[in-house]
Amino acid sequence: MVALLRGVNVGGATKVPMADLRRVVTDSGFGDVRTYVNSGNVVLTSPDPDTGAVAARLRAACADAFPAVRPDVVVRTAEELRGVVAGNPFLGRDDDPTHHHVVFLAGPGPAAAPDLDLAPFHPEDLAVGGREVYLFLPGGMGRSRLAQRLASLQGPAGTARNWRTVTTLSAMADGR
Repeated sequence: MVALLRGVNVGGATKVPMADLRRVVTDSGFGDVRTYVNSGNVVLTSPDPDTGAVAARLRAACADAFPAVRPDVVVRTAEELRGVVAGNPFLGRDDDPTHHHVVFLAGPGPAAAPDLDLAPFHPEDLAVGGREVYLFLPGGMGRSRLAQRLASLQGPAGTARNWRTVTTLSAMADGR
């Protein structure tokens, strides 16, 4: 499984050392714990196949261990992550991984996203696929007006990852 912590290490108050995160996840009963980059990406094994239960357990453990951060947690299985990688509808546009992002949601995609008029955001684009929102942002995430608009929509909380992180986590979860 892959656990994605929201808002970790993006500012001064949200610093979580990855060694401490690995310890918390291991102490919570998960195995084969590995982290990727310093932004709350954890690959793990779990005796419980329920991703919602794993997310809840990690959320509680992280809230206890890192009370100033209290990160939300989204979990996907290795198989689900492979599906996310295979399902990116924007890969045909260009192969620059910095242009592709995925927002992983705790629940179904925002109801308003499919009805959003994307013309004013061109060439930026989005597609909702289950519990993920794929973003094509040739100017990057930081200055994206589409990403800002998406963040303002009502819907479940989510956490975004760039394409390089998504594909690397998928490979790690598959043991590659």
